[in-house]
Amino acid sequence: MKKKSSKTAVIIIILAVIIGIGSVFIYPKASMYFYGKKTSAITKTTDFYVKTDAVFSAVIKDLNAKGIIEDTEKFSKYATFRNLKQSTLEAGRYTFPKNVAYSKIVEDLRQGNGEKEIQITFNNARTKKEVAEKIAMNVELSADEILKRITDATYTSKFGFTPVTINTMFIPNTYNAYWDISADDLLAKLAKEYKRFWTPERKAKAKALNMSQTEVSTLASIVVCETIKMDEAPKIAGVYVNRLRRGIPLDADPTLKWVLGDFEIKRILNKDKELDSPYNTYKNRGLPPGPIYIPSEQYIDAVLNYEKHEYIFFCAKEDFSGYSNFAKTNRQHEINARKYHKALNERNIYR
Repeated sequence: MKKKSSKTAVIIIILAVIIGIGSVFIYPKASMYFYGKKTSAITKTTDFYVKTDAVFSAVIKDLNAKGIIEDTEKFSKYATFRNLKQSTLEAGRYTFPKNVAYSKIVEDLRQGNGEKEIQITFNNARTKKEVAEKIAMNVELSADEILKRITDATYTSKFGFTPVTINTMFIPNTYNAYWDISADDLLAKLAKEYKRFWTPERKAKAKALNMSQTEVSTLASIVVCETIKMDEAPKIAGVYVNRLRRGIPLDADPTLKWVLGDFEIKRILNKDKELDSPYNTYKNRGLPPGPIYIPSEQYIDAVLNYEKHEYIFFCAKEDFSGYSNFAKTNRQHEINARKYHKALNERNIYR
């Protein structure tokens, strides 16, 4: 009996050792497996960016900062278990759905399932800084990298522009590019798109206006600031073309807003017209040195296809419809202006 029980005890001990040793190897794997089933706390689709040469530990911290994962230490162990490490990280923009499983996060990062090709869209920009920020919004490079180049005279001259006129090279649109595109390649791409936009037909129309492509875009930048009514844009462009041809100062209020740096004011004062600036089109004849806005293709075409008429004045309508009253004489223009000023006064708008 004792001999049999001792054998049983030995067997039990051996089994315990085997189970113990097995648990050392099996339990962690099972633990990692179940951890991978854990879901993220994010409640909406979230974009996550991994930069070129990103450090593994920094990526883990960024995932935590974005609320995509909770425990950086546990996730780091799980990621390592799944063979996600520095050498296997893929740069790109990753889009994680709400409640995404941790296993899916690691799989995407390890297999490089992030988007490489993205879309660049920019519009509604005035300054070079705004342009740089909008262009860089969906790519890896920073706005400063672009701004540094487009404010450099030597660099902009490669494309046939100066830092003052470079904004006319940017045609608002949606462009496809790789997320990790360099600043030089991106600007070269936009320069290529600029050349594509200026077809032989458009160039011929600019020549007929006796304007360069830059001058057309500069005038278009004023027109877009004068009206949001696309159907009226060619008519306003026609007013400015008439004034240019007659040597009359443009008297364009948007250029004074540019000088003032305040684009929300509704009323230009007489003292504003005395501002000393090459952009003051009340004091200086002709176009300003460069654009005051990034005009869209439609507004550039509105200048190229300006409406032919005899008007040399226009003023915003007193009904605030966004349309304008046009005049051929200063007398009629003064009447229109008084109507608009009265409407401003009635609404207590003095600036």
